[in-house]
Formats: sequence, C-alpha cells, structure tokens
Amino acid sequence: MPGQPVTRPATFTCLELCAGAGGQALGLEQAGFSHAALVELEADACETLRANRPQWNVMHSDIRTLDAVYTDRWSRCSLLAAGVPCPPFSLAGAQLGANDERDLFPAVISLVSAIKPRAVLIENVKGLLQKKFSGYRHGILLALSELGYAAEWKLLYASEYGVPQLRPRAVLVALEADTFRHFAWPEALSGPDSTPLVGNVLRESMASHGWELADLWAERAQRIAPTLCGGSKKHGGPDLGPSRARRAWAELSVDGSGVADRPPTPGTPLPVKLTVAQMALLQGFPPDWKFKGRKTSAYRQVGNAFPPPVARAVGDRIAAALAHIDSADGACDKPQTGMRGARASGTSRRPSALTMPGVST
Repeated sequence: MPGQPVTRPATFTCLELCAGAGGQALGLEQAGFSHAALVELEADACETLRANRPQWNVMHSDIRTLDAVYTDRWSRCSLLAAGVPCPPFSLAGAQLGANDERDLFPAVISLVSAIKPRAVLIENVKGLLQKKFSGYRHGILLALSELGYAAEWKLLYASEYGVPQLRPRAVLVALEADTFRHFAWPEALSGPDSTPLVGNVLRESMASHGWELADLWAERAQRIAPTLCGGSKKHGGPDLGPSRARRAWAELSVDGSGVADRPPTPGTPLPVKLTVAQMALLQGFPPDWKFKGRKTSAYRQVGNAFPPPVARAVGDRIAAALAHIDSADGACDKPQTGMRGARASGTSRRPSALTMPGVST
C-alpha cells in the first residue's frame, strides 16, 4: 500500500459535523484544514477522535442542539464539513428521506445559515442521487443558493482515489459563488499502482500471526473490495452486509458473516473473517488509527467512515479554490455546477434545472 500522504501546513479552519471516527476529518487535515471543533453524537466515536488527535476540540453533542454561543464562535470558518447519517437514503434504512427522524440535512443547512462558512462539504450514500430524491437534492441546492452559495452534487468512487474499495459516495460541495468559479472536482488517479488491491493491502496483516495461507489468500484477493456497510443502531450488525455483499466478499475468500477478533493463526481454513483493523485499512485509514468501543461499535465506525484519501482529494480542491480567491492570482477554472448560487451579498436567482438537478457523474 502506498505510503501515508504528507499533511499540508494548516491554512484554513474547519468545523466538522457528525464527525464519526474521523475519516473525513483526517483527510481534510491532510489537505491543510485545522479543525476548530468536531461534533459527534456517538460516545465511542468521540473517544476514537480523542485517542487519535488529543489536540482536537471534540464535542459530544447532537448538532440540532448547538446554540448561538457556538455558532458565533465558528462564524465565517473556512469550511463546514458534515457526514450526515446515511439511513434516510440507504436501502437498509428504507429510504424514508425527509420522513426519517435521522435526516440531519435541515440541521446542517440551518448551521450553514448561522455560521456562514466560506465552503461546505457534505457526503452521503449513493442512494441520495436516485431519481426519487431529485426534489430533495434540488431543495438543498436552492437553500444554499439563497444563502449565497453555488453548489453541486457529484458521485465519487473511493477506488478512483487510492482506496482498495469501490465505495460510491454522493458528495456535495458548495462555495461562495465567486469562489466556486475556481473549484474543480478532483480527477481520478491513474496508473498501475493508483488503486491498491485487497490482497496487497492486507497480506502483511494476514501473515502477522504466522498464518501459512497468507500468500495464497492474498493471491485470491487481488481485486477491489466491495463497499463496507457499517449499518446503524436500527439496522446492521457485526457482519459485512446482506447476502449479496457477502457473496462478493466470498470471491475474495473472505467470510462476511462476522468480524474477527484477531488475524488468522496457523491452521485457520479459508475463507477468513476480517478484523476491524483490516477493514480500516480498506477504508484508507493509517495503520495506527485506533478505534474505541466494543467490536460492533468499532466496526460501525469504520464501515460508516468517509475514506480519508477521498476527503483529502476533495479537500485539496476546496483549499485551492479558497487560496485562489485569497491570493487574487491565477487562472480561473470553468464552473462545474448544476446550480449557481447568489453572490455573498445575499441576492439570489432561481437555479437552472438538470435531468438530475445539480448532479455530475
């Protein structure tokens, strides 16, 4: 697996909402964002954040209860980033959308209105880009437009950014209209080593306890992994997803019926179960990233994370757009948006409709 990326010097500030285990936060840190605060509701995830970054200001709180004291403190931060809960738009969560009590998009938009960050980054499951949610997406873009932002949804695959996992994600980027003209989505990596394969990434871990079949297993796992599914308290458990997902894992000689406590030992037959640490490697976390809580909680933290390399790639482009405005120097990139927002003065104009409003694939 490629070496860990070099972290850029901190240039911009970031507020992270629904921070989870820190996948998005880590990628944004590498892109040069210093976190003013990270807000997370799950206690175990908060402990994970504190264990890995003691200097981070981690707040154990529901984002719907944040008051003006905090929003004033974070006013005009460079970036507001959020990994809002996925169940309202996932098949496992019944795709209830706005009717799901776990839908936190309204809370995020409310905080955007109060804080007025220079940029917004939100990620969610691919299901949000389905036609049935086109009106919902359009409403979010319209709300952002009325607040002075230009915004766009895009489908990104983690496998195109150095992650050994397919993992399609719906990603929203919004910037103040003048800044968005200088934003371009990150291009997919290319080259023979751009997408590490499961067997190569996990071979060392599989052999760490003397398992004699590690090399054979690695040969069988020379492919990209299926998407990890973390689930939620209402759905999902310590396994690798429904039967269809388990069949895909079986093709890599992985037993998806559960999560292992440790790497395989001598005499362990194929297929084998993955550990939480091994799945974290498949999400693009560094080997030393620690996950707190019991096994099921730790697995959910890993499975629900936004892969750090993808967050880094998007964060780099957001930082570049912000830096361009700050320096007032350099060439302008062609806008890539399904909806142009208002200027920062607050005037707005109605968005132009697309077949799938504001979505680029």
